[in-house]
Amino acid sequence: MGICASSTSVIHDDTYGHENAVHYTDFGLKTIESSRIGSTYSYSGSKGLNQDSSILFQGYGTEDGVFTGVFDGHGQNGHIVSKMVRNRLPSLLLNQRNALAKISPSNTKQNERLENDKSSSSSKNFLKWKDACLSSFKVMDKEIKVLDSLDSSCSGTTAVVVIKQGNDLVIANLGDSRAVLGTKTTENGIVAIQLTTDLKPGVPSEAERIRKCNGRVLALKEEAHIQRVWLPYEDSPGLAMSRAFGDFVLKTHGIIAIPDISHHRLSPNDKFLVLASDGVWDVLSNDQVVEIVSSAANEEGAAREVVDAAISSWKHKFPNTKRDDCTVICLFLQP
Repeated sequence: MGICASSTSVIHDDTYGHENAVHYTDFGLKTIESSRIGSTYSYSGSKGLNQDSSILFQGYGTEDGVFTGVFDGHGQNGHIVSKMVRNRLPSLLLNQRNALAKISPSNTKQNERLENDKSSSSSKNFLKWKDACLSSFKVMDKEIKVLDSLDSSCSGTTAVVVIKQGNDLVIANLGDSRAVLGTKTTENGIVAIQLTTDLKPGVPSEAERIRKCNGRVLALKEEAHIQRVWLPYEDSPGLAMSRAFGDFVLKTHGIIAIPDISHHRLSPNDKFLVLASDGVWDVLSNDQVVEIVSSAANEEGAAREVVDAAISSWKHKFPNTKRDDCTVICLFLQP
């Protein structure tokens, strides 16, 4: 069944939560509904329990700040891991960022170069967020590992996170979910700009790292188009992404929880941001998703319209294949 976004008064770090898609606000608005700037929606696939989680967090850090994240769980306990990361990572990351803000920058050559840069303030801010992402992702993975009540040896989750602070986007990607920007051009209307790289074992640099750690990268005969990661001497677990939280049986064989981090400075032409799990991107192109969001009836329904289109496309393209979970966040950047 589909799960609509909801508003909650508190997101607790120590609970997994029950809903897959959460729309949360952290500022004192009398009419929250009228202040929403996007939507999130999740629909379970035909493989069983929905293991996707997402959060659209308005008022993150500052009143106009936003945290968006999609987390695609896998393995027996993937649904638990994805919700745990969804509930814990926003506050963990913000705490790390605030701690770094109190530390005076050291007199390094890098900081000297930034001081001479016209956009030094934006650049230095990104560096602090980048350091916060690296440290918080590392802590998050350790917190999952030490939980005695949770076996994450062969379970985990991907994460694609975009943080908006003013006109700056900080993008952190771990795995094969994806972030795409809808940008207006004079020639072609609104076009899609992919902000992340799908971090799969088939990416040459990812495969090289895994093989250097004695992990195996190969595809099964029955699914020759999907490269997977295997233990050195066992035909397991067959992980279809190259970075993830959890999956500790493969952490010594090339699977890492270090995100790929980038920065995008927003322009007036940037209209909206879309984050989605691979269940959407497996059947819809970036251009198709951007077109759907552009023509959506309203902001509140945009995420659901993308998910509905993905479900329809799964039925058409892969009628005999079990459909993956589909989760989408749409964040509108302009009024």
